[in-house]
Amino acid sequence: MTPNLETLLSGLYIMSNLNFDSARENMVEQQIRPWDVLEPRVLDAIRSIPRENFVPEEYKNVAYADAAIPLGTFDGKECDMLHPIVEGRILQHLAITEGCTVLEIGTGSGYLTACMAKLGNHVDTVDIHEELTAIAEKNLADLGISNVNFSSGDASLSWEQKPAYDAIAITSSMKKIPETYKNLLKTGGRLFVIVGEPPVMKAYLVTRTSKNNWETEELFETSVCAIENSGTEEPFIF
Repeated sequence: MTPNLETLLSGLYIMSNLNFDSARENMVEQQIRPWDVLEPRVLDAIRSIPRENFVPEEYKNVAYADAAIPLGTFDGKECDMLHPIVEGRILQHLAITEGCTVLEIGTGSGYLTACMAKLGNHVDTVDIHEELTAIAEKNLADLGISNVNFSSGDASLSWEQKPAYDAIAITSSMKKIPETYKNLLKTGGRLFVIVGEPPVMKAYLVTRTSKNNWETEELFETSVCAIENSGTEEPFIF
């Protein structure tokens, strides 16, 4: 059974003077690899990004725990990081290569953004909370990661649709697979999305196989926060 965050913070599962490098390697070997994340480039990207840099100061000693770490309250909404195992599966299934252009909906503190930027050529990322966008932008700048375009706003606002992305990651859940994001994929492009209602949701990978055809694969069950938008399905314009 995975310990809850309160138990982790009580000191039962952490030590003083935590060695973050060892904790990062333990996360890879004990959490992420056992959840069928085996692609070497993905594991190398995760190993290269210091996750402790992306969590609030009070949670640094549990940055590598199997937990949804709170990022804070923004515009009256509590925001969490995804579990590391979910982040690992997103990266594995999106199969981001060096030439890929990526869209991320829901930047958070920028950890998954940084991993995708390490794997691909360019990332466009949007978050509805301007304060979180600023935090993420600083976090990536501190690591010298510059191949990311940050935007703040409602990702449901419309833009001119054109196939532009090799991979799209939606980091919050939706009620159904969004048709408009499917149309933003290049042929061969992949969309990761979590669909459903709590407590059980399902993660899907949608692959565009031709101009008018897509294949949908059910991946695993999980539960994450719902996306914040105006209720439409049209995405944000960068």
